[in-house]
Amino acid sequence: IGLVGIAASTSARCSGQIIRWRIAPGSDPDSPAQQDVIRKAVRKALDVEAKAYLPRRLGYLAEHYGFAFREIRFSNAKGRWGSCSSRGVISLNVALMRLPMEYVDYVLLHELSHTRHLNHSAAFWAEVERCYPDYKRARRQLKTYSPYL
Repeated sequence: IGLVGIAASTSARCSGQIIRWRIAPGSDPDSPAQQDVIRKAVRKALDVEAKAYLPRRLGYLAEHYGFAFREIRFSNAKGRWGSCSSRGVISLNVALMRLPMEYVDYVLLHELSHTRHLNHSAAFWAEVERCYPDYKRARRQLKTYSPYL
């Protein structure tokens, strides 16, 4: 996502993968108010990308590895990348779109594995490893990123 600053009244608009940020003359671009304007625009752009990409990718991985899920939902959770309910509803954080795709796949396969094991038991991790053999490295690397926007 690109970010372009233009002097004018304060606003931010998404156009494809470009966010046009207009800031009033004399405003501090680092102020909490300005950062909030940018954060909301980024969240909106990521939401559009997530809703276009993640359902297709999750569906592909589910079919490829023989998983079934009931529904997909999107969130802006501050502390997690995804979750899976006992009813097979997978919730995914739109901030996944900021990650390298290999880590997105790890999160998706992690949540799909929860459709069979609603815990982090040895059987769960064996299921994750079946689908993503290098999951330990991906799990470590994922901890260097934050789902908070």
